[in-house]
Amino acid sequence: MQPTTPLFLQKFSSNAPESKELQRLTSFENVENKNRDTYLDMIRIFINRNHVYRRGHVEFIYSALKNMESFGVQKDLEVYKALIDVLPKGKFIPTNVFQAEFMHYPKQQQCVIDLLEQMEDNGVMPDYEMEDLLSNIFGNRGFPLRKYWRMMYWMPKFKNSSPWPVPSPLPDNIYELAKYAIQRISSVDVQSQITVYQTKEIESSIDDTWIVSAQAPSQKDLLKNHDLKEPVYVEGSFRIWVKDQLVNYFVLKRQPKQHIKTIKDDLDDVSNIRTPIFSFQKPIEKQVQVMQSVHEQEDGVILAVCATGTSTKDSLLSWIRHLEKDGNPVLSDALVVFTLRTGTREVATVNNVEQKQIESK
Repeated sequence: MQPTTPLFLQKFSSNAPESKELQRLTSFENVENKNRDTYLDMIRIFINRNHVYRRGHVEFIYSALKNMESFGVQKDLEVYKALIDVLPKGKFIPTNVFQAEFMHYPKQQQCVIDLLEQMEDNGVMPDYEMEDLLSNIFGNRGFPLRKYWRMMYWMPKFKNSSPWPVPSPLPDNIYELAKYAIQRISSVDVQSQITVYQTKEIESSIDDTWIVSAQAPSQKDLLKNHDLKEPVYVEGSFRIWVKDQLVNYFVLKRQPKQHIKTIKDDLDDVSNIRTPIFSFQKPIEKQVQVMQSVHEQEDGVILAVCATGTSTKDSLLSWIRHLEKDGNPVLSDALVVFTLRTGTREVATVNNVEQKQIESK
């Protein structure tokens, strides 16, 4: 029994001439229900046209690539293979070495190269079936097949090379993304501890949200030895990307401390060399310089880092109060300056709920 043509495609069968209705249905901008099934149906409509070489396939592929994100199929391998299958087979295969090296049918080859580039940008790994498609369309000497071979060599090497693996696809929950982001930032210190706070545990809190915080024992020691005459700053928001998702985070920091070098002699100075055999003078006094931690940077000392569900000043104030209870009592007497990117800056002490507005710099 021969398969019947679906009702959706009967009026566009191989015997039907090209019509305005067909052009409308193959236009991705005019589609209302944008999903994967609709996207594949439009590709099948275009393939079933009664043209030997399917004229306009390059423009169709570029239009399909442009609208992939609106249909949510930019990471679907089967969709990319369906687009490659739009091209006619055997027409673009070079017959001699000159045609192969001078890019026989350059418009069509460049179109497929752009398709493979978009696959690579979206992290889509090709398979061996795609190699057969490209070989049947452009031959074994085609530039798209060379691009495919390069992708198959490099992409498996980098697929699992990230030290911060995340699931694919990414979770839609911003809370899970924040944990991945803070874990990536705090991995600079292997002793960093990630803690999740709830703002509702603070009595005077207004927001009801979560706080993902990270702090290492060395950062607690730096905060313990902090001079109360100097303020500590809450800065942000800064941006970090978890794959293609953006997460905002904040840091607690203070001004950098000037370390005085105590080594008196220049070790590269050879103008006055002394030998231990003929020189009976007292040895030169040398002192050991204190090694700076990884949290002491040139622009400041990082004391903690966090991401909140609302990224508001109230949630950050709740974060400071949670840090105070979690082994940082010095914050109860310290002057906390909120230098958020809102045009104003607020000074607040943890014990006092009142906040004083001052002019921004």
